[in-house]
This record gives sequence, structure tokens and C-alpha cells, in this order.
Amino acid sequence: MDRSARLHLVGRITYYVGWIALLCGGLVHFNIARAFFVSINLTQRNLFEVSIASFVICMASEVRAVATGEKEIVKRQAVA
Repeated sequence: MDRSARLHLVGRITYYVGWIALLCGGLVHFNIARAFFVSINLTQRNLFEVSIASFVICMASEVRAVATGEKEIVKRQAVA
């Protein structure tokens, strides 16, 4: 597994973690699962912060993967 594939994998995982955190935050907001999240000491704000951090990590990973891929293409063209 090369570097860009790992960065894409990290981006994909953090993307889905972000959506799961947003979904859980929505459940807390609508009082559907508030008791569950309060029992494990997760507030709506904590879930929102996790989702934002996950999306930022996702974007950074994808940008680095694209930049790494472009560098590899330039190297291959220079060699050929």
C-alpha cells in the first residue's frame, strides 16, 4: 500500500466517523438518545467537535493524497 492509498484510506475513515458523530449529535439534539450519551459523558457539543475535527482531518488527508499523486506523476514523466 503506497502513501497516497493510505492517505485516501484515512480520509475515507475520518469522513465516515464525522458523519456518524453528526448523526449522534442530531439524536442528542432531538432528545432521542440523550440519556445514552449523557450516561457515557458525551454532550452535543463534544459530538459536534469530533465531527468537525474528523472532517478537517479528512480534507487534509485528501489534499495531501492528491498532492502526493501529482508529484508521482511528474516524477514518472521526468523519468520517461
